[in-house]
Amino acid sequence: MIQGTPTILQLNPWQQSLAQAVTDPADLLKRLELPISLLPAARKAAELFSLQVPLPYLARIEKANPNDPLLRQVLPISDELLTVDGFTADPVGDHASIQSPGLLHKYHGRALILTTGACGIHCRYCFRRHFNYAESNPAKNQWHDALAVIKADHNINEVILSGGDPLSLSDNKLTELVQKLEKIPHLKRLRLHTRLPVVLPERITTKFLTLLENTRFTTIVVLHINHAQEIDNSVKSICNAITKTGTQLLNQAVLLAGINDTAQSLCDLSERLSDCSILPYYLHQLDRVAGAAHFEVSDEQAKSLHSKLQTRLPGYLVPKLVREIAGETGKSAL
Repeated sequence: MIQGTPTILQLNPWQQSLAQAVTDPADLLKRLELPISLLPAARKAAELFSLQVPLPYLARIEKANPNDPLLRQVLPISDELLTVDGFTADPVGDHASIQSPGLLHKYHGRALILTTGACGIHCRYCFRRHFNYAESNPAKNQWHDALAVIKADHNINEVILSGGDPLSLSDNKLTELVQKLEKIPHLKRLRLHTRLPVVLPERITTKFLTLLENTRFTTIVVLHINHAQEIDNSVKSICNAITKTGTQLLNQAVLLAGINDTAQSLCDLSERLSDCSILPYYLHQLDRVAGAAHFEVSDEQAKSLHSKLQTRLPGYLVPKLVREIAGETGKSAL
């Protein structure tokens, strides 16, 4: 009897790179030449919400600088362990909006699919850091339930792929999902919310670009970039490739204390986005998720910063200052 050989999973280069992401706080501190005194707090905070930083993103962080704006987005710290009034596990009311596993329907005309719980990077202020993805996995039955809900509601004309990060899925899996959505005649637009083109530019493969170019949908890719330092030449090149498919690129930033809470940093971000053909779309006030209170900027300061942007930038480079409030029918302008 010939013994069967084990199946070897063949990973794409971007998947191999993602598998090499830094997940150990000690490794992060060593690579960035940071004080070992940061390690105990980092380990404790990472037990609640794990560390993950891809190497291309890590390379943009200044070594030996504990205040680097990119580092502050990914380094677990003791402040995450604090209990603060008003900061909850579900700050935007995701659970109340679930219509079937992994399908959220908050706003008229739009439905959101939580394609996966996986993400390329673990941002410490993530509003879904406590979300139970195991209970809301629409892929368990090949998206059947989620697609059935969308198909039955003719008011839905746009589907948003979110997560986690939808680009954590393979090109084959993404193509399969998009092809199923294309069979629903009342859908017009496909929107993808992703951070992977920024944190791991090699994720944007020829196959993914072909998918964007060939789908019947009007396509929008919404990136999440908070600081100009996150955009290097590799990110700019990838963004140019996406726009050539006819896809609109937008950006949603989060206003974060100690990271981008100055008029200069926000102006620099908008200018850098423009260089990459990305339209600044939203500047979000922080979603008040438990563990992220130390990132919050007051509404008064946020409004002041936004006013300064209006005096220094052309109108099309000034993002809308908004907050998401659970139960509301859209984003609330400040």
